[in-house]
Amino acid sequence: MVVVIVLGGGLAAAGLVLLLAGRWPDVAAPRVSAERIVEGVEQHSRLARYLRRHYDPKTETGVALGAATVLVAAAAVGIGIVFALVRSEFGVESVDGRLARFGARNATARSTDVLSYLTELGGTRGVVLLAVLATAVEYIRRPTRALPLFMGLVVAGQFALSNAIKLIVERARPDFDRLAGFAGTSFPSGHSTAAAAALAAIALIATRDRSRRARVMSAAAAVGLAVIVAGTRVMLGVHWFSDVVAGLLLGWGWFSLCSIAFGGRLLSFGRPVAVAEAAASMPS
Repeated sequence: MVVVIVLGGGLAAAGLVLLLAGRWPDVAAPRVSAERIVEGVEQHSRLARYLRRHYDPKTETGVALGAATVLVAAAAVGIGIVFALVRSEFGVESVDGRLARFGARNATARSTDVLSYLTELGGTRGVVLLAVLATAVEYIRRPTRALPLFMGLVVAGQFALSNAIKLIVERARPDFDRLAGFAGTSFPSGHSTAAAAALAAIALIATRDRSRRARVMSAAAAVGLAVIVAGTRVMLGVHWFSDVVAGLLLGWGWFSLCSIAFGGRLLSFGRPVAVAEAAASMPS
């Protein structure tokens, strides 16, 4: 039962991303080869001006980074609200207690084993291993010095943030059956933070120069897996539900902040413009 609920939550979150992504405008550079752009500019003198007007790199980058800024602000507000509710015990204590007791009552040896494997996706070893492998593969596919710096900042930064907040808040963990190992205090969930930030970063770097469909599917998978990791922490009895909500928001917020910092160094929003302008300036 608990495994089904955790997996169902992840699938629901992934489905929500797919639904929202279908309504979101595609701001990435159009997938047109440089040769095709040059050929078009040579045949149609107004094409470079059209591309400059419709695919301005400042505009395209601004839209994407503006969306990331909104996510950072939303995450900050969300974490603040959850923290305030935890401190005031207004409406949170009941939900936290019910879910913790549900996980303890319905746990079996098999479900604990499955959840313990899944929760490692957000553990220190799992996150570091996935980040290193993804960075290595993507550096070989499309090398850029910004890639390891970006991933290093995402992974190291989220560890530092979540642990610092734990020290400040010092919230006690659930006192029901704890079915997995843990370290430190409870708020926010470090596994949830790590999974949200690292998986989103991996989805971003793995879909550079990929199709819109690939980007959407990767984002949905990253969100779904992060929610699954968060669910395992609750059902294993080592975190309150409000801990994992705050952890997910912190992870996604930190990832968004890092994406703002690196911006177009990882994404090629203005490439069609640059190619068109170069072609237009070539002597005929």
